[in-house]
Amino acid sequence: MTKDAAGPPTATPPGAGQAAGAASSKSKRKRVPYLLLLPGGIWLILFYVIPMIQLAGVSLQEGSFQTGYEFTWAWQNYTSAFTAFGEHFVRSILYAGTATLLALLIGYPLAYAIAFRGGRYRNLLLILVLMPFLTPFLLRTLAWKVILADSGWVVGVLQSIGIIAENGRLLATGWAVVAGITYNFLAFMTLPIYVSLEKIDPSLIEAAQDLYSNPRTAFRKVTLPLSRAGIVAGTLLTLIPASGDFVNAQLLGNPQQLMIGNVIDSRFLRIVDYPTAAALSFTLMVAILLIVIPYVRAVGTEDLVA
Repeated sequence: MTKDAAGPPTATPPGAGQAAGAASSKSKRKRVPYLLLLPGGIWLILFYVIPMIQLAGVSLQEGSFQTGYEFTWAWQNYTSAFTAFGEHFVRSILYAGTATLLALLIGYPLAYAIAFRGGRYRNLLLILVLMPFLTPFLLRTLAWKVILADSGWVVGVLQSIGIIAENGRLLATGWAVVAGITYNFLAFMTLPIYVSLEKIDPSLIEAAQDLYSNPRTAFRKVTLPLSRAGIVAGTLLTLIPASGDFVNAQLLGNPQQLMIGNVIDSRFLRIVDYPTAAALSFTLMVAILLIVIPYVRAVGTEDLVA
């Protein structure tokens, strides 16, 4: 019962309090996801958005390290950077794309074998895939420099079967750079594919075989589509960092195989040309976005959260 100030007491409708409590509880539940996203959002703003804004401002400056830099809306930094280093951009995308394709061709069968044929050794095989990451990135790349050396066994075997000429070599070539990138990012391709394959219900494949599908057709119609989420995630995790890599090109290539990451590193740390380096960084980011966005739209964004 409630009492109105201007009239007799009025009865509270049955269940009104429960309805109000349910509405309040529902409102709180809606706020929970945003509260969970808050720490990550603050982190991204402080250590990604704000630095990116500052870097954008640097890319539009003019001057030198000796005289200082001044913000002048210098859009020519972008045009001159692309015209001067367009070859490095193309080489970076080409090397990263080739390494991503090779990592997919190697990583998918590897992930398939672990997921469907690993048995009780599955965890051991996953550890072996991750084991190279227990050593530093630089050390792994230096190891490839030893493996691909002119006096190494790899070159000797390839020369003996006629793939490489007697005076040919692998080190300091584009193939050496691609091989290093592929090796260093192979786990980024293999693990997402393994996760998507491991979630596939074996009864679906059995049902396809019961419907008179041979193993090849069952793979093409069932396994491959259901593992597409892992392929999308693996290609993105490989292509994006590989495009900005500079260690493999520095150690396994020669000055003719330098990537845009090497140019950015040199402009930032050696020549100290901050505006050009910042403009190159943003141009690389835009180039990657122009590749990634159509790719994700073509395969379907729902695969990323499947």
